[in-house]
Amino acid sequence: MRCRMMGAGMRSAFLIAAATLTLAVDAWAQSALAGDATPIERVDGIGGFFFRSKAPEALARWYAEHLGVTETPPDYNHQPWRQEAGPTVFEPFPADSKLFERAGQAFVLNFRVKHLDAMVAQLRRAGVAVEVDPQTYPNGRFALTHDPEGNPIQLWEPATP
Repeated sequence: MRCRMMGAGMRSAFLIAAATLTLAVDAWAQSALAGDATPIERVDGIGGFFFRSKAPEALARWYAEHLGVTETPPDYNHQPWRQEAGPTVFEPFPADSKLFERAGQAFVLNFRVKHLDAMVAQLRRAGVAVEVDPQTYPNGRFALTHDPEGNPIQLWEPATP
């Protein structure tokens, strides 16, 4: 397997964690609907992703030009980038996990894409190196690239139901 992001064991852990979280949320929702528990407040989604950069303006442009993540607007009269609704996995990993490739790497950004092959072709035409995992998993297909500062970016085309 060429994808360095998640080996078979990590993917299994990822899938088990996602399934466990889904079952826990479903059980909580059913319990709350039955009047068995007081519902808790929940976040609606991720409202921002903030990270350090050696060249923030250039990196923001790179994400806009290559992945379509628009730059943060200059004022409150403009809207920020909006993502489409879809599955999101929130999973802390052990500090010594090999998933993050290098010591000190604190995150891996995973973007959902509709058409992995089209995104890979677009990035390659722009001179961006991309590794496509040749295996198709039950939850979809993956590719790995890096931004200009070496931060890993996983591209994920979810499996269609």
